[in-house]
Amino acid sequence: MRADLASGPGLYVAADVHYPRSGGARAAAVVAADARFSRVLAARTVAVSGVLPYQPGEFYLRELPPLRAVLADIGELGLLVIDGYADLDPGGRAGLGAHAHAEFRVPVIGVAKTAFRTATHAVPVRRGASTRPLYVTAIGMPRDRAAELVRQMAGSYRIPDALRHADILARARPGPDRK
Repeated sequence: MRADLASGPGLYVAADVHYPRSGGARAAAVVAADARFSRVLAARTVAVSGVLPYQPGEFYLRELPPLRAVLADIGELGLLVIDGYADLDPGGRAGLGAHAHAEFRVPVIGVAKTAFRTATHAVPVRRGASTRPLYVTAIGMPRDRAAELVRQMAGSYRIPDALRHADILARARPGPDRK
């Protein structure tokens, strides 16, 4: 077990999913060897044609298939960082991160850009010069440790570089060098 993170051995991955107007989904993953994502080892994107429509309270049903696709060939995961919530309330109502934790069996850190009314347990994290916090939740590791990792992640802006890069890749049009 790594001393700097309460997770097993493996790669650190930040992932995001985008839903183009044309349909389907594009998932992106940024892979690093350290929890700060200070040195990106790889990045990849995958297009998924058939995705479920958004259903309130069932967001994970739409988001998990593209995450599965982009993480399929990455190797052994040690930590997954997602754009969203791990759990949705102090009682542990499962969010996307909890479903990803059950699926991939690794600690998951949820980093949300906006407050969710029932997620009163989320740890607000301010990064860079921003006065607007990120809202950090976690499963498979303590929330305060997850918040500290998000605080320390590479990048001088509000959104950590790895999540920002995953977002940009997920929104990009496919090209000849992308999968």
